[in-house]
Amino acid sequence: MNLIEELRWRGMLQDIMPGTEEQLQKEMTTAYVGFDPTADSLHVGSLVPILLLVHLQRAGHKPLALVGGATGMVGDPSFKAAERKMLDLDTLRHNQAGIKAQLEKFLDFDPSKPNAAEMVNNFDWFQNISFLDFIRDVGKHITVNYMMAKDSVKRRIEGDSGMSFTEFSYQLIQGYDFFHLYTAKNCKLQMGGSDQWGNIVTGTELVRRKANGEAYAFTCPLMKKSDGTKFGKSEGGNVWLDARLTSPYQFYQFWLKATDEDAENYIKIFTLLEKAEVEELIAQHREKPEQRLLQKRLAKEVTTFIHSEKDYEFALQASELLFRNDTAEILQSLTEEQLLDVMNGVPQVETTLAELQENKDVITFAAEKGIFPSKGEARKMLQGGGVSINKKKVEDLAAVVDSSLLLAGKYILFQKGKKNYYLVIAK
Repeated sequence: MNLIEELRWRGMLQDIMPGTEEQLQKEMTTAYVGFDPTADSLHVGSLVPILLLVHLQRAGHKPLALVGGATGMVGDPSFKAAERKMLDLDTLRHNQAGIKAQLEKFLDFDPSKPNAAEMVNNFDWFQNISFLDFIRDVGKHITVNYMMAKDSVKRRIEGDSGMSFTEFSYQLIQGYDFFHLYTAKNCKLQMGGSDQWGNIVTGTELVRRKANGEAYAFTCPLMKKSDGTKFGKSEGGNVWLDARLTSPYQFYQFWLKATDEDAENYIKIFTLLEKAEVEELIAQHREKPEQRLLQKRLAKEVTTFIHSEKDYEFALQASELLFRNDTAEILQSLTEEQLLDVMNGVPQVETTLAELQENKDVITFAAEKGIFPSKGEARKMLQGGGVSINKKKVEDLAAVVDSSLLLAGKYILFQKGKKNYYLVIAK
């Protein structure tokens, strides 16, 4: 398959300008995707444009990753209901550095290769252009009628909040990015999300009118879950690519929780697995959906791609921690941060170090802390083998709860029955 055929099979192609596929088959083509520096980390919604660049480079073409230092000061109005808060220069530079470090993990920047990836920042060419120069040399090539016809502009103008001139100018600024990269880097293709189509086409128009050149474009669909809700959100908010903001365990869990329908789409879009293997995985999954083979492979591939094999192994072990009985050793090895990560959502019970020195038996302690409604119920379940502490079954009715049980110097994990957990915190 050529690049366009592969992207079409993967469900990563929506709009495409005539001649784009022929251009990609004719020669090594330089193409770019823009990334918005609104935070110092990209999130899973950015994975699609990242993977567009990855597929492009794997097909022998040259990827440019543009970090919008200048456009980040303006704010993209595309399908936004209100104007976004503009960022100061120091914040933008900090965010750009974080994004650049992330992108360098996924693309080959080896300068000895003809299709080596490059990072570019549009602030570099905009910082010395005056307003008068811009409206004279760029603005005259694109009519107001042309700009007003874009859906992203019409929606805002027809809405209650209107649109500032700052945001109205955004498509001209992004269009100039394409023109600059065309003249400076021989960049002939821009890629992006389908909400960017209007801005991208403005760039191809500038190349045609101002440089008398040929430029091309295609977009990928905006990601949504099968139920129509927004992709990339979890209970804690955005799912980030930075492990400081979303731990590898939480990241793994995000993919593991995908529905069957979503998993069939995600395995094509978010992994680099070949078509034959993907189709075989989907067939196996449909035969035994209860085994969740597709979700497990998806979570493995994406977690390894974004983080590492080691992070995936930990996430896998941590995911099984509450569901298997042979995980006491793993539990003992966790740091406090890892333990709280895995125990997110587990009911918490407080105690004190002084209370742990009183050597209360398990039955008394569990009843007093509300883990059981009474000593009688605690005793009955313990005698039936249904009570575990730190993933070890309690068999002695006289067993005591003391500080020797503390995990990471602060926690004790109680389990009653198969699925009910309580995290005791010593304060």
